[in-house]
Amino acid sequence: MPCGLTVLCLSVLCLSLTAVPPVSAQGLFPYTDAREVLRGKALYDDYCAACHGADLEGEANWRQPDEDGYLPAPPHDETGHTWHHPDEQLLMITKYGTAALVGGDYKTRMEGFGDQLDDDEILAILAYIKSTWPEQIIARHDQMNAAQGQ
Repeated sequence: MPCGLTVLCLSVLCLSLTAVPPVSAQGLFPYTDAREVLRGKALYDDYCAACHGADLEGEANWRQPDEDGYLPAPPHDETGHTWHHPDEQLLMITKYGTAALVGGDYKTRMEGFGDQLDDDEILAILAYIKSTWPEQIIARHDQMNAAQGQ
């Protein structure tokens, strides 16, 4: 490979690595940081609880479309499917909305919060949510993130 192309490739690689947020062995969410979890709880109460429930319980019959064809807000506790998704995907869903990631004619009322919350605030909310899960669910979620390189 010519020297100039090698330098260019290495430069692009270095720049792309600096754009990735710092990741611990536990993924992107600072769920072991008590201060971030408390901040996340307050933000969750303000931005999420109206739909997803004060106790993360979600809306009734969340797996079935409502009369308008929309899926109700799912629970974020261990009974839901939040923990089935890696950190990066959960961040993007919260930031841009479910339909932006799923595409097609997916009917959801989950709009993105990227214009109201910055990434650190979204990560704090997700840290709060994750901090409430049972240890075995957290361990599975951490393993999934590790497999995804997060």
